Amino acid sequence: MNRIPKLLLMLFVLIITAVPGACRRDRRGENPSSPALPKAPEHSAAAVTSYADVVAKVADAVVTVRSESTVRAPRRYPFSNDPLFREFFGDLFGGPSQPRLERGLGSGVIVTEDGYILTNHHVVDGADEIRVEMSENRSYKAKIVGSDPPTDLAVLKIDADKLAVLRLGNSDQVRVGDVVLAIGNPFGVGKTVTAGIISAKERSTGMGAGGTFESFLQTDAPINRGNSGGALVNTAGDLIGINSQIVSTSGAGGNVGIGFAVPSNMARQVAEQLIKSGNVRRGKLGVQIRSVDQDIAVNLGLNSPKGAIVTSVEAGSAAQRAGIRQYDVIIQLNGKDVEDSNQLRNRIAALQPGTEVPLTIIRDGQRQEVRIKLSELSEESSRASSAQGNDQSGEGHARLGIRVSPLTPDLAARIGAPRNAQGVVIVDVDPTGPAGQAGLREGDLIQEVNRQQVRSVADLQNALQRSGNRPALLLIRRQGNQYLVTVPQE
Repeated sequence: MNRIPKLLLMLFVLIITAVPGACRRDRRGENPSSPALPKAPEHSAAAVTSYADVVAKVADAVVTVRSESTVRAPRRYPFSNDPLFREFFGDLFGGPSQPRLERGLGSGVIVTEDGYILTNHHVVDGADEIRVEMSENRSYKAKIVGSDPPTDLAVLKIDADKLAVLRLGNSDQVRVGDVVLAIGNPFGVGKTVTAGIISAKERSTGMGAGGTFESFLQTDAPINRGNSGGALVNTAGDLIGINSQIVSTSGAGGNVGIGFAVPSNMARQVAEQLIKSGNVRRGKLGVQIRSVDQDIAVNLGLNSPKGAIVTSVEAGSAAQRAGIRQYDVIIQLNGKDVEDSNQLRNRIAALQPGTEVPLTIIRDGQRQEVRIKLSELSEESSRASSAQGNDQSGEGHARLGIRVSPLTPDLAARIGAPRNAQGVVIVDVDPTGPAGQAGLREGDLIQEVNRQQVRSVADLQNALQRSGNRPALLLIRRQGNQYLVTVPQE
């Protein structure tokens, strides 16, 4: 009789041992047979522990650039050179001003074996004497072959040959996240290498003067004062940028992890022209433009906030001859998408005058193709075109936070409007209102709202009412220029 309970007990133990999951759960309360979360694969490649081979390959092609210039301080008293003044007062109010010697420090990159060197315009601007210091304590006197302030680039020449050079890479192929090395002479301590990544592309800092062309590579590789004009290279040892600007929170120019380099493709195009002729020629459309933002896209019924909208067309320009009109949205150049106004300006400026290019535009909701033969951008129009790419502002009426007045001859004279101008003038702006936040100012002349001409205050009110809750698209005139501004309505 005792054998039966023992046999049953043994059978029960066997069942528990063979199928443990049938009678219990693991510590997490889940059945062990449930699917496991995916795991990242094991990395078999060895981690990079040194960039010494890259540095050895490129370091000799990066040089120190030292400049000297003589600056004469302005006289405190403008009549001190007048003979009659000096007869009465002698040297009481100071004699001739004493010149002052200013020294500059930067870096440069050798790009040809016979001594052509790329650097920044601001490193050598106004210099009376320039010296280039190389490895093994060699030093050469350099001359400026050409300089281009709009891109902050310059080309120097030294009498030497068989020099180490840096080959220019294709900056268009650079990706955000790529590892880069910055090489230069920060603070004059000597040749220094720092590492980081590409943080962003096609940056425009707005720190340059009017008429600049900016499409910077942004990097967190430490760049400091003295690095200007030095090399930004990839891990293959190719030059992908010329270090140009930094963001600094101190007057000493210390690094905070935000630096900017002129991309190598822009540097190549400028350097080749400077070496060939000493100056740079650029194409010109002859339009004022601004970037398409979300409000403009909604107002015009566009699919996405991309492209550059034409705010005005210069009389007699290449754009006018090709039939470009105000409110046209340029979305492609040479078959490549246009992201914003700054990109369009840079790409047009990189083309030679006389080049014929296809533009894809959206006009009244319809896609069209236009061919245009570029004219030449002068220095004056270059400065004006820098304002073309800036997203300026303008507004109208109580719901926008402004007060307006009809355009009278007196008001027209005060704001510099032509005699035949029409519109309403902003006479007061609430800085906290929609118009003030969009950048409209007292004295702005509102000429159109949502492409409807405004001749009176009533026209403005009616146009805003028809706009409903959509942002209003205003065409304003300010200091002789026209701008398109979108203003949300409260």
